[in-house]
Order: sequence, then structure tokens, then C-alpha cells
Amino acid sequence: MDGGWQNTFDVFEDTAAAFARLVSEVPAAAWTMPALGVWSVRDLVGHTSRAFSTVESYLAAPATSVDLGSGVDYLLAALASHPQAIADRGRQAGQALGDDPPAAVADLVGRTLATVRAADPDAAVATPFGGIRVRDYLPTRTFELAVYGLDLAAALGLPPTCPPAAAQASLALAGALATRTGRATELLLAATGRRALPAGFNLLDVPGPAAGG
Repeated sequence: MDGGWQNTFDVFEDTAAAFARLVSEVPAAAWTMPALGVWSVRDLVGHTSRAFSTVESYLAAPATSVDLGSGVDYLLAALASHPQAIADRGRQAGQALGDDPPAAVADLVGRTLATVRAADPDAAVATPFGGIRVRDYLPTRTFELAVYGLDLAAALGLPPTCPPAAAQASLALAGALATRTGRATELLLAATGRRALPAGFNLLDVPGPAAGG
């Protein structure tokens, strides 16, 4: 692996392992508890597990063109999806984890890491939103694991923790997303203590004009 891709893979691997450990700590009685929006803990874990299952399925589907030139391009396209469809896929993925979700997640992690380890980082893979290179797609999965891992910890009443390298990579992607959606100045002012973020500020709530970016 080249140095840049090796780092991208290592960060994904560490974040995947951290998420699997967190899932292993979910008490048996907590799976039906509310977690995030309309999702239960099981739904949230199911949705987050798609950070692995989509990697498996997309890497098995080569693309003939690169339509999405960056992880931000992919996120903007994905965020424009219908919210109800996203919620339903989360529930379905949660049910698909079966009677032993921690074991199912651990299995997904192992299979996905093996698939990514053998992948060509410059290969283009097909997604519902267009072709994207593996090296550009994988950081979006780290981002999802980091953010939803924090949501899961909050739902379980655990301290919010994120592997430092995953936090750094996710902040970089969030900064790029803020720039593309015209909200970098607000984010920078808040991060440096100059001004609080506006009420309801959410980088994952993509404004209409940016959704086609």
C-alpha cells in the first residue's frame, strides 16, 4: 500500500474495531431503547453497520467511470436521499443483524477489512450515486462510524469517545463539507470560540442548492 492509502486504511480499521467494541457493550435490555430520531439502538447499530456492508457490495461492483471525485461529492449525493428511505434501511439493517448483533457486527468488520485490504485503492466502484474511487469512498465510512459511534455511546449513557485519528479525519471531511455548503465561516468562528453556532446548525442537513453538488 502507498503511504496515503495505508493511513486511510489504518484509520478505517481502528474506527471499525472501536465500533465493534462499543456494540459488544450494548446491554441485552438496551436494543429496543430509543437512540437517534426514529431509530432504536438496534436500528442505529444496523444503520451504522452499513458502513461495512456497503463497502462489501460496492467493491464487488466495478464502475466504468468516476462520477464522484471526492468523499464530499459522495456525501452530498447521499445526503440528498429521501430521509424516510434512509430510516427504513436502518431498521432493515438492524433486523438483519439477527439474534446476536455484536457477533454479526464483528463478522461484518472482519469480512470488510479483508475485502478492503485486497482492494485497489484507485479502482472505481459503483454506488447508487455514481462511480467513485475506493480511496475517496473509504473516508466516508470512517466518518459514519465515528459520528454514529458517538450517537450510540450517548444513547447508552457512555462517555463520548472517538479514536483520535478518526476524529481528525472526520473533522477534515466535515470541514470540506462545510466549505462546499457555504458554512465554513460559521464553523471556523465556533471552533475558535469567536461565535456560537446558529441554532439548528447541522452539516448533515444539506441545503437544497448544494444537494446537487
